[in-house]
Order: sequence, then structure tokens, then C-alpha cells
Amino acid sequence: MADASSQMTPMSTSTALDANEDGKEVDQKVYRGMIGSLLYLTATRPDIQFAIGLCARFQASPRESHRTAVKRILRYIKFTPEFGLWYSADSSLSLLGFSDSDHAGCRKDRKSMWRNRPA
Repeated sequence: MADASSQMTPMSTSTALDANEDGKEVDQKVYRGMIGSLLYLTATRPDIQFAIGLCARFQASPRESHRTAVKRILRYIKFTPEFGLWYSADSSLSLLGFSDSDHAGCRKDRKSMWRNRPA
């Protein structure tokens, strides 16, 4: 990957990843190692989360097309080192979350119903 060409996006918009049962198989252990390393990186690189999540679906039987997609992500990361989140050790980071759920409020099928919230 030292001489790899740059990529402007982590995933191609013109091709879709699928199971590709007819494709050439690749080493499962190596593929899982690549995915694991990239999953670790998503803590500071939210721009690659979708692409890695999509590639992670095929860990059971990875094919050549899946490995090519992972290599594209690696080329994107190599040429975009300035992207990402910086968590400073001395900052006071506080998390704030919102929810719009009524926690399975429908008595019939136990699904959440946003429109039947109590006032």
C-alpha cells in the first residue's frame, strides 16, 4: 500500500457490494484483521463508518471484491490524515442524547408509537 494511488471517497458510488458467491475467495483471517483494525479507527474517523460497516458484513466469506473495497478505504485513509475527531485529554467532554421513543407503547405488537406520546 506504500505506492497506492489516492482516493477521494472511502467507497465507490457506482458499484454496490453484495455476497458475490462467484467471486474468488480470500483469506478470512487476513480480511477480518483488516476489518478489525478499521473498526478500531472509526472512533476518530466517522467519515469511514458506513463503508467499514458495509465491508464488515462479508467477514464470513470474503471475496476479492470485498478486499478491493477495504483496500480503497485504506487508500482513502492514507491520503486524508487530517480528517477525524480530536479528543483532548484536558477537555470536559459531556455527552447529550435525545430519544423520541415511548418504549414499546403499542399494546398490540409492542412497537414504539411516536404519535401516541402522553402530553
